Amino acid sequence: MAPVTRYARSGEASIAYQVIGEGALDLLFLTGWISQLEQLWEAPANRRFLERLTAIGRLILFDSRGTGLSDRVLDQYTVEQEVQDALAVLDAAGSERTAVLTYAHGGLVGAQLAADRPERIGALIMYASIARTSWAPDYDWAMTSEQREELSDRNMAIWGEVNRDAMSAWAPSMSEDPALVAWFARLQRLAASPTEARVISRAMVELDVREALPRIRVPTLVMHRPQELVWDVRHSRYLADHIPGARYVELAGSDSFPFVGDSEAILEEIEEFLTGGRGGGELARALLTVMFTDIVDATARAAELGDGRWRDLLARHDEEVRKELDRFKGREVKTVGDGFLATFEGPPSRALRCALAITDSARELGVEVRVGIHTGECELIGDDVGGMAVHIASRVNGLAGPGEVLVSGTVFGTVVGGPFTFEDRGFHELKGVPGRWPLFALGARGR
Repeated sequence: MAPVTRYARSGEASIAYQVIGEGALDLLFLTGWISQLEQLWEAPANRRFLERLTAIGRLILFDSRGTGLSDRVLDQYTVEQEVQDALAVLDAAGSERTAVLTYAHGGLVGAQLAADRPERIGALIMYASIARTSWAPDYDWAMTSEQREELSDRNMAIWGEVNRDAMSAWAPSMSEDPALVAWFARLQRLAASPTEARVISRAMVELDVREALPRIRVPTLVMHRPQELVWDVRHSRYLADHIPGARYVELAGSDSFPFVGDSEAILEEIEEFLTGGRGGGELARALLTVMFTDIVDATARAAELGDGRWRDLLARHDEEVRKELDRFKGREVKTVGDGFLATFEGPPSRALRCALAITDSARELGVEVRVGIHTGECELIGDDVGGMAVHIASRVNGLAGPGEVLVSGTVFGTVVGGPFTFEDRGFHELKGVPGRWPLFALGARGR
C-alpha cells in the first residue's frame, strides 16, 4: 500500500511529500515533474523499485510545485524555486543530510542542490539525467528551443490519453502492457492539466545548470542505458565529464524508466555506491498467505446508521476480526480503510478458516465483508509487507462479492483435496498483473 502523504511549507506553497522506510541513510529521489506521489505506487514494477530503494535507506519523495498533490501556485518553473522546495521537504522530513537520486529533469535540481548546499547533500546519483534542456553550440545533441516547443505542443494535444506509441519510447520492453500504458496516462492526468503541463513544459525549454557542475564536490555516480530512446546518452556523458571525480556507468537495455527492464542492475549500482557493497540491502522475502478484507457498502451503511452508531459497529467488527486472527494465528499487518491486511505462515488452510469465521461474525453484526486471499512470496519491509503477492491478494479482494471469500488459483492448488469446497469463477485479468488468473470462491464447509 502507498505510504502516507504529508505536506511541507515552502514560502506560501504546500509541497506534498512522503517518507518511506527507516535507517541512518536518507535518499531523496527527484523523479522529474510528471509525478503524483500516490499514483507512483500503483504500477507494480515501480512499487517494487521504490520498495527496494527503502532497503538501502529512508526514501523521501515529493511532488514539484504546480504538480501532483502539491499546490498549483506556479507562475513559472525555476530550478532555484525547486531547490528551495526540496530543502523545505528535507526540513519537514527531519533530514539533515541526504543522498540525492535523480531522473530526467530531476538532474537539473539535483545538480544545483549538490553545488549550492553541499552541507545537506552527502552524495549525488544521476540516472538518465540532464544538465541543459535545449541545444547550445557546445551542447549540440539536444533539441533546439523551437523543436522542444513543437514537441511540447504535440505532447499537450494528447496529454493524459492512453498512448502506446509514447510508451514505445519510455519503456519499449513493456509497450504492449495495457496496464502500464494506462498507468502512465493516469499519472499525466493527475500530475497536471494540459494547460498546467504546457506552462511547465515551456518553462523548461531553456533550463541550464552547467555552471553548477564544476562546483559539485560530493561523490557522484552517473548512469545511463545508451540504447534508450528518450534521453540521448551524451547528456549523461557530459555530466560525468564535467562533475569532478564523477563515476560513470553504462547499463544494458533500451528502457528509459528506471523501474522497467533490468532495474536490479541500477539498484545494485546505487547500493554499492552508497554502502560499499551489493546485496546487503536486499529486501527479506517470505512465502506467506496474504488476506485482504473490507466491509461491503460501508459508506451507505455509515449514512444509514449515523456517525456514532457506525463507529460503534466498526469497533465491534475490528474486535471480531482481531479475535479470529488471533485464533487462527494470523498476523495483522495494518488496517486498510474499513478492512484489514493480514498474513499467515505455512499452508493457507488457517487463512481460509479464518476468512470463513470473519464473514460469519460480520454477518452476525449486520454487515457483509468480502475477503481476497493469495499465497505467494512477499517482501518484508519492517512490519509491513509488499511485492506482487500483496498486489494480487488486493486485486482478488476487489473482485469478491458480498459475504464471499475469493481465492487465487495458487491457494486452490495448495489445498485441493482437503476439507474445503470451491466454486470455479473462471479466469480474470487482475489490474497491473500479467496474464489471466483463475479464481475460486470458497464454500462454507471445512471449518
